[in-house]
Amino acid sequence: MADSYMCCLCADALRDPITIPCGDTFCLDCIKLYWDQLDHLGVYNCPECRATFTPRPILRRSVPSVASHDRHSPVPSLTPFPDLKKDSLCDFCTGRRNRAVKSCLVCLAYYCETHVKPHYESATFKRHKLVDEMGHLDRKICPQHEKSLELFCKSDQMCICVLCTVREHRGHNTVSAEDERAEKQKVLVVTQSEVQHIIQERMKELQDLKHNVDVLKGNAHRAQATSDKIFNEMLQSVERWHAEICQLIQANLQSAMSQADSYTERLEQEIMELQRRDAELRHILDTEDNIYFLQSFPMLGIAPEALVPKVLINQEFSFSEVTKTVTDMKDHLDDICKKELDNLSKKVSDIPVYVLNPRTGNRFKDSLSSTTPKVDLQKPKTRADFLRYTVRLTFDPNTAYKELVLSDGNRRAIRKRMVQFYPDHPDRFDGFCQILCAEPLSGFRHYWEVEWSGEFSVGVTYKSISRKGKNSHSLLGYNDRSWSLLCSDSGYSAWHNKTDKDVPSVPRASRIGVYLDYSGNSVSFYAISENMDLIYKFQARFSEPLYAGFGVGASVSLCSPEKITQLYS
Repeated sequence: MADSYMCCLCADALRDPITIPCGDTFCLDCIKLYWDQLDHLGVYNCPECRATFTPRPILRRSVPSVASHDRHSPVPSLTPFPDLKKDSLCDFCTGRRNRAVKSCLVCLAYYCETHVKPHYESATFKRHKLVDEMGHLDRKICPQHEKSLELFCKSDQMCICVLCTVREHRGHNTVSAEDERAEKQKVLVVTQSEVQHIIQERMKELQDLKHNVDVLKGNAHRAQATSDKIFNEMLQSVERWHAEICQLIQANLQSAMSQADSYTERLEQEIMELQRRDAELRHILDTEDNIYFLQSFPMLGIAPEALVPKVLINQEFSFSEVTKTVTDMKDHLDDICKKELDNLSKKVSDIPVYVLNPRTGNRFKDSLSSTTPKVDLQKPKTRADFLRYTVRLTFDPNTAYKELVLSDGNRRAIRKRMVQFYPDHPDRFDGFCQILCAEPLSGFRHYWEVEWSGEFSVGVTYKSISRKGKNSHSLLGYNDRSWSLLCSDSGYSAWHNKTDKDVPSVPRASRIGVYLDYSGNSVSFYAISENMDLIYKFQARFSEPLYAGFGVGASVSLCSPEKITQLYS
């Protein structure tokens, strides 16, 4: 960090920076504490350039605090303890100055290893007091009398020099700095012991937390594996029942076909016999021999009786009962799964992952409650609920109509009234100004938002939608393979399979939110402004992955998850 962002009093990054009249900048707390010790003089100086001011200047903030940049961080940043050590240079070196190792409280100067030797060797400096170089020698000097601070005023809780006891601190309870340090050092030793104890406790808590996280991951992995195994067994069970139903249908069909074959064979034989009788009758009717005619008449004059009874297929035997039973089984299974899933969702949502240890009090309550994730399988109600299912979508250039120009990382599509040089592709729409996203959507829940201008349509479609020609097979919402919302300045209309659905009156919004509940067999459209208003909800049974689709009038922009969250917050 540059020196311009450092405070010379604490030798640390500026916190709540304050610029005083001479132009030097300090931490607000540092300069206030420094000037508080000069209040009894009425004259205030700059610790950096020694400029003096009367009266005490009014403090005004200058540049933003460096630490304030992290105020949106989810975990509060720790305030660093001021570093009292600052490298100082020897006051007696010529040319390149060496780093000081000692400072003299009598000479009020810094000394390197070479120039400090006279203080050890000469009797002249016998009464001088050397201390380890810690920087900020000016803090060891009385700002009024320019004498070393050797005493401590218990009454005013500040360091003073010998001359201060004559006037400003006359009659006050004063002790030597060494005695006060010895007394306060006992307190710091106790505090240090407590800090070390807290560190040990927190280290153990950190280890326990990491261990518990590993256990949590293991439990989740085992639950996932067990769930996969049980659902595979359920699928196998369903396949077995499916085979049983198929076998039942085939057995009944075979029995019916066997009976039908028997009747068919007998009817064919009877028809052949009647045809032979008809031939004999034609022959006897055509003969001119009267005697032969009269002799044959007794046998041919009697009409034959039907040998095979007349039968019809029983209309009740149409396998409709099988279809109804299978449908009831499926609905019953759906009801069971939905009921159990709702119960599971409530149980999981009501059990927090992290609980606050009672011994820690409420110190971390807010941070835990704000960062603890919850699994919620209930239907979203607020916009914050919807945002949890936000997905990142991008336009598929291979589907773009020839007049569309893509930008912003394939997240913005603008219609130009001139043909773009796109290569031929079987997925490209050539009849309508439409485009699809590249990401397939299936499984659970998905949410995205788009901004639009000009007449515009948004929806979802199967990948198998037609791409060629100007017909209903390739227009979003005009076939059984797509669901769409048409947006214009006059309002909204919802379309599926050429049918215009009734849409309630909703205020026009330049941003549309789309919520796809794939497992719940629904897709909903919302007008996003200050409120989130439902425009229309389609109920459907999705049989294959869906793709977000758009009809572009002027422009369409896919809102990134970061932008959606930023605008919401």
